[in-house]
This record gives sequence, structure tokens and C-alpha cells, in this order.
Amino acid sequence: MTNNVQKTNYPALYTLIVVFFFWGFIAAGNNIFIPFCKEYFHLDQFQSQLIDFSFYTAYYLGGLLLFTFGMLRGKDLVTFWGYRKSIIFGLLFSALGAGAMILAVEANVYIGMLCGLFIMALGFSLQQTAANPFAILLGDPKTGASRVNLGGGINSLGTTIGPLIVAFALFGTTAAVNDEQIKTLSLDKVVLLYSCVGFLFIAAACLFYFSKKLPDGKSTEPIEKSTKALTTLIIMTVLLFLSLVPVFQTYKSVENDKVIQIEKQINSKNEEVKSLSYVDSIKLENLQSEIATLKTDLQTIKVPLENKRMMWLAIALFVVLGSLASAYFRSRNKTEGWGAMQYPQLLLGMIALFMYVGVEVAIGSNLGELLKTPDFGSLQASEITPYVSMYWGSMMIGRWAGAISAFQFSANKKRLLTILMPFIAFSVIIAANTLANYDMSQLYFYVICVVIQIVAFFVSKDKPVRTLVVFSAFGILALLVGLNTTGTVAIYAFLSGGLACSIMWPSIFNLALMGLGKYTAQGSAFLVMMILGGGIIPPIQGKLADMIGIHWSYLISLVCFIYILFYAIIVKKVLQKQGISVEESNN
Repeated sequence: MTNNVQKTNYPALYTLIVVFFFWGFIAAGNNIFIPFCKEYFHLDQFQSQLIDFSFYTAYYLGGLLLFTFGMLRGKDLVTFWGYRKSIIFGLLFSALGAGAMILAVEANVYIGMLCGLFIMALGFSLQQTAANPFAILLGDPKTGASRVNLGGGINSLGTTIGPLIVAFALFGTTAAVNDEQIKTLSLDKVVLLYSCVGFLFIAAACLFYFSKKLPDGKSTEPIEKSTKALTTLIIMTVLLFLSLVPVFQTYKSVENDKVIQIEKQINSKNEEVKSLSYVDSIKLENLQSEIATLKTDLQTIKVPLENKRMMWLAIALFVVLGSLASAYFRSRNKTEGWGAMQYPQLLLGMIALFMYVGVEVAIGSNLGELLKTPDFGSLQASEITPYVSMYWGSMMIGRWAGAISAFQFSANKKRLLTILMPFIAFSVIIAANTLANYDMSQLYFYVICVVIQIVAFFVSKDKPVRTLVVFSAFGILALLVGLNTTGTVAIYAFLSGGLACSIMWPSIFNLALMGLGKYTAQGSAFLVMMILGGGIIPPIQGKLADMIGIHWSYLISLVCFIYILFYAIIVKKVLQKQGISVEESNN
């Protein structure tokens, strides 16, 4: 009897999972760049979060461009080119972004670095669209989910190691570089880092190009027409651009120049106070009076300016949520022309994924600024690396445990591995940071939070709705604890946001795509576009931090978890109305 089982192309798979590693490595490494750039380029918290804005909006725009061109040509570009060729194009585009980063770093231009990250992420957008289905083609379709989960596990390993390597490139082997010293650091190692990254992008592209045994993954099937969905997305993009432009313009305004000037005067006066002899009480009193007057003048100008910025950012958020809500109600009346957007589970899921990526990125991106405050340790930018690594490592802890369900293990073995894998992943994070000469003693007891996550896994029972309910509730509880405490307890609580987020992506995807039939691929593309949340939510939290402080800015993250809980509850009812059972479905 002939064995027709398709063998896995392991050399191609190993090359592909390197691509998965890149996504996590660069994304998590940005969390080290954010506090560094804030000090190095003298930015406020909102401006520092533009790193996330540039990186994650590229995913959205890349997906929108692919969808738009596909609609115009009547064919999906990724399947028309083929998965292999699409990944090659994406890798070369990311290599171009790495080159742009090198030029920007050499010139010490922050906007140039943002452009480099944007170009790199555009390449990632194309790679990510093609990589998951390509992984399924590299072997037996029945084991395709295992290969995708392997890629996800390697992606999480990249998020754990990325902060360590980027920190080394920025700060060298010195354990603590104070924030004043950051302004004088050389960026030669950053140039070397992105030279290596660019080389690896090109090398991976060459491996894909010259390998003759790889499937092309081409398809000539016509794309499902969705003119109303496309129109909605284009209008949303234009309105989003128009609402963000005024925010950026305020940083070139006369009011902003006055704010900068007054802040410099205040800093100068404070330095003068420090240099005074303790006996010179009269001059000290005069300086303190001058500082108080300057602070009053500063607030008079700054408060209205910050309120204006926050108003426009709120409008940008409303544009995204309002556009999707509008599509939700309009598509109820007439489904023709809406394509995948005619399904409420998808539209509500798009918002859920927007919130999910937003909260996942925002917690980590603002973590560095939080840890610099007295209530959270007064750490220098160079000392936050192990905490950022642990936050993104929390994603790995959850995903390694979540990947177990994709394998054909016995029930007892699954239960055992669900307990063991989180501890193994936790040990990997501790070991990696210890090898990088970071003191991890402050994070040993974080294992308690890992135990709570393990309990959450057993409660959720691999059911997508229950998983979202349990883990969003976990996130809400963690944020409430973090907002109402300080010190180690609060740090552990905010880090636990990573544990809560770790398993949400597949559950949201699964539920949003249920019952879409021929529109499943299109719905998947719409969901990937909602990575946009990582570009919108963090800057909004950053601006809120400029106004009310970094600690309470995490209210934004709390709201995101609350919506995900709402989605988990409402989507079950939506699917049941369509006659779709969700209790039998697993992640």
C-alpha cells in the first residue's frame, strides 16, 4: 500500500520560522527604543510612542493596499504572486527598511528612524499575509496547524530575545547607563545591528528564491467583490489621516515653542538651585519664586495645548470605531457589496482585534516610562530591559502552553504539558536575561502569576468563547490591581497583562471567522488590518500619560480588556442566531 502522506519540507520550514522570529524580535525591541529615543531626542511620551504608530500603521496600510489592488485587478495579489514570491518581496522590502534605519541612525534623525521602521513593517505586512498559509503548504495539511503554532512559538522567542539584543546595541554591557549619559551615547552598534538584520532579510529571501522544491502557492481564483467594504476602509483611512495631522502640527506651533522655552528655563533654574550654597537663602527664595511663576505660565499654555491634542486623538479613535460600527449597522439592511463585512461576528471581531493589539503593545511600550517613576523603582532607561523581556516573554509562556492543543497528545499528557510548558518558558526568560548579566531576583516571584495563568488555562478548557472570557477577566483584574497599587505588586500586575493577552489572538480570529464560508480569506485580511490598534492605542495612552501621569494612563488598557470581554459575551449570541455552535470549537 502506497503512503501518500505529504512529507514536511523541513529546510523550508526552518527558513520560514526565521521570518516569524524577525516579527517578534523587531516589535519587542521597539519597546527598548521608545524610552531610549525619549531621552536621546528630548521627546514627550506621545512623541516616543510614534515608534509604535509608524510600525503598526504600516501593517494596516500594507493590508489595505493589497486589498485595494486586489479589488481593482479582480485577483488577490498574494495568491496571484504566490506565497513564496510574496514572502521574498516582503523580505526585500524589510531589508530596504533596515537600510533606511541605518541612514537615519547615522544622521541622528528621529523622523528618519520612524520611516525606516514603517518601511520594514510594510514588508512584514506582506510576509505575514503569506507566511501562515505557506506554512500549511510545507507539509501534510492535517499537521498545518502544528507548523503555524511552531512559528508562533518562535515569534514569541523573538519577542523575548529582541529587547536583550537591542539593549546591548544601545547600552553595551553596562548594566546601568543613566538617562543623562544616554544623550551622549554612540549608536555605532545600532548601525551594526540593523546591518545584520538587513543582511539576514536578504539571505532569507535568497534561500526562498533559489530553493527549487518550494511550492509557489499560486491561485488564480477571482477575489470576492466588496466595494462597500473597500469604500468604508478608504474613507476611514482619509478621516484618520485628517484627524492626526492637527496633532502633529501642534508640535510645530508657536505655543509648543513657548512650552519648550519655558521648560528649558525651569530646568536651568533648577540646576542653579542645586548649585547654590545652603547659606544663600535670599537667592534661593528668589529662584524658587521665579520657578513657581514659570510653572504657572507653563500650565497656562500647556494645558489647552495638550487638551487640543487629546481631542484630535480621541477623534482618530472615534473614526476607527465609528467606521466599523457604521459598517455593522449599514450592512444589516443590505448585504450586497459588503463581502465579509456583512457578518457581525467579523466586524465586532475587527474591533476586538484592534483593542487586543492596542493593549498588547501599549502595556509594553509605556512600561519603561512607568518604571522610571519613584513609585515603581526610579529605574534608568538602561535598567528596564529585563522587565520588557519578561512582559513579552509572558506572551511566549502563554503561547507555548496554548500550542499544546494543536498536537495529538493523550488527555493526561496534555494536562501535564499545560502545567510544565509555562514553567519551562519562564525558566528560558530568566536564563536568557541572566546570561545577559541582568539581575532577575526581583522577578522570581512573578512565577505566582504564571501559576494563575495555568489555572486560567484549565478553566477555559480550550473553548474560544470561554478562553476570551477567562483571559479578558484576568486582564481586567490585573489592570485593576496595577492601577490601585504601586511597587512590585503593581509591576507584576502590569506584566500579567502579557499573560492575559498571550492566548487571545487565535480565539478572536477563530470566533470572527466562524460561518464566513467563501469570505473567510477576505475576513482574515480585514482582521490582520486591525493590527492598526498597535499604532493608535499606544500614542493615545502616551498623550494621556503626558496629561495625567503614566500610572493612570493605563486606564486605556483597562478599557481595551473590557471591550474584549464584551465581545466574548456578545459573539456567542451572534453566532447562535446564525445556528453556529461555538462550544464544540477549540482554539
